[in-house]
Amino acid sequence: MSKTPPVARPRAVLVGVQFPSVTDTEHAADLAELKRLVHTLGYDAVATVTQRRGALATGTVLGKGKLKDLAALTGGPGVITSGAQDRTSKARAKWEAAEDDSEQTDEEPTQAPEAEDAEVEDTDAEAEGTEEAAETESDEEEDFEEDDEASEPEEDVSGPRPTVVVVDHELSPSQLRNLEKATGALVMDRTGVIVDIFHRHARSHEARMQVEIARLSYLAPRLRESSGGRERQQGRGSGDSAVELDRRKIRDRLAELRAGLAAIQKEQDHRRYARREQLRVALVGYTNAGKSSLMRALTGSEVLVADQLFATLDTTVRALHPETRPRVLVSDTVGFIQKLPHDLVASFRSTLDEALEASLLLYVVDASDPTWKSQLEVTRSVLREIGADTVPSKLLLNKTDRLDEAAQDALRAEHPEAVLLSAHRPDDVAKLRLAIIQFFEASMVEAHLMIPYASQGRIGEVYEHTTVLTEEFDEHGRKLRVRGLPAAIARLTRDFQA
Repeated sequence: MSKTPPVARPRAVLVGVQFPSVTDTEHAADLAELKRLVHTLGYDAVATVTQRRGALATGTVLGKGKLKDLAALTGGPGVITSGAQDRTSKARAKWEAAEDDSEQTDEEPTQAPEAEDAEVEDTDAEAEGTEEAAETESDEEEDFEEDDEASEPEEDVSGPRPTVVVVDHELSPSQLRNLEKATGALVMDRTGVIVDIFHRHARSHEARMQVEIARLSYLAPRLRESSGGRERQQGRGSGDSAVELDRRKIRDRLAELRAGLAAIQKEQDHRRYARREQLRVALVGYTNAGKSSLMRALTGSEVLVADQLFATLDTTVRALHPETRPRVLVSDTVGFIQKLPHDLVASFRSTLDEALEASLLLYVVDASDPTWKSQLEVTRSVLREIGADTVPSKLLLNKTDRLDEAAQDALRAEHPEAVLLSAHRPDDVAKLRLAIIQFFEASMVEAHLMIPYASQGRIGEVYEHTTVLTEEFDEHGRKLRVRGLPAAIARLTRDFQA
């Protein structure tokens, strides 16, 4: 019985512009991360085109020479021509059809607008000529020397031509359209790739709504008129273009999603309020830093662990295992990344509130990654944006099993306050668990409680929120010496004295 041959993954070319303020190491790290993003999305990056510039070229991101190098890889004309639009439209339509097949939700009224494949603005040849002229002028004024070396493919590109171009910058609608014309390929920017990965990985109803809000916000300004000049269809109002109506649909859908998300967030606020006196730890950090692996190791829960970017989008809350008294709740949060789209940060605000309301933040970084310091700064900046930078925290240098002793010693000397560990080493996880418990014990106080016999049915509250040190009985009830957080002790004392 013959096996079905594997489906070939689409081939992509990565495009990056190195600005004067970006070092070679940082630029290489950005492109390596983009390659992982592209691979997570389901493409194989087979070549990279880079250029040193003071700024992105106005019309096409790259200068004319590098644009022709890129077009040589994809089979495009290398210049902005209207004839290239047919091939580009087919490539985009094929990609969007695949996106429709992978939808996770039953309702997705916004797919039709996304599938539009011709331009809304600057569609006439005069506007295109203006953009080309602006690009030429920009090229002449560059004060940062262009890198004229030939682009080196990352692997053999003698097979099928790449059909996708992925740019490591956020593109304007006109830049995206012009690149598609010049290359004859589907063009995506970094923001679009991240949004699509979130879209594919969202599992819970809340995560899907959050991602759809970000996705529609990204797509709305990039809607295009169809190549057939579709201006009015049956049932459309007089003078309304297809794009105007599609944008109206998006606005209505966004209002509907935000209302639904607000209702879900209200329920979550109630749940968080009910947990306000419990000890709460939040794992935060860069995507793929090992947060989910640590979550599984600390709690014994079967959370998803995958070696891919943004494998976890839904916040998971589990109790520290073995359980302590009082219980310690651990939450795994969505990962961060360089140039994380603002709309995603805004739509995932409720998820990030787990970090804001935690008692302790564990900043998880991949210590084996040479750029971990910049990744940590990305995490800190996002949390600073939501006001969580004041929450007590510990730095966890994860994946140290990939480092030699000399490298680990250097980390200890530079960051004596950090915890070096590997989520795959039980001894390291046990030490981290002890460090978490000691952190909370440092702020606990002792008190005596008298539980009348008439209130014995509520004794479970005491055991849930405190550690019972001694227990005695007399004619009035049960006398307990307990240890717990000041707020929990104060509430229990008030409740049982009332």
